[in-house]
Amino acid sequence: MNTGSDRGAQGSAADESTPESTTAASAEAAAEGTAQTPHVSKAPAFIKSNKSLHLSWQVGVFIVGLAVIAAGVAMLVLPGPGWVAIFAGLAIWATEFAWAHLVLRWTKRKVTEAAQKALDPKVRRRNIILTSVGLVIAGALIGFYLWKYGLVLPWNLKDQ
Repeated sequence: MNTGSDRGAQGSAADESTPESTTAASAEAAAEGTAQTPHVSKAPAFIKSNKSLHLSWQVGVFIVGLAVIAAGVAMLVLPGPGWVAIFAGLAIWATEFAWAHLVLRWTKRKVTEAAQKALDPKVRRRNIILTSVGLVIAGALIGFYLWKYGLVLPWNLKDQ
């Protein structure tokens, strides 16, 4: 996992000289599927050159990302693509913040794993069977209600 630290500059000479440590590090990087580079801000160079301007840029990115995520949370209960907006806000944050980059990478990995699991024939068959059983039960309950009461809404029923 990339924490943003530079291991080569801080590691001991013994760690750097052993081929096992470099092989293990490259194997770990290959297992994660990403290069082990520290997170770098995506701000333009003229903004990164001035510390106060860069801090203002980061605050702006945070506010825009927060607004997009808040809109996504609202869209979870309102009409709209809530999860898409939440992930878009996280992607906005990931352009500036290493922690958001790590969370976004973890989320992408978990979504990919879930998609692969959902495509498994046994899981698909189980989901289709459970959906079919649920629809049959819902249909039976609706049919019973219509047989017993007709097309009368439940709050308009008189004592029967």
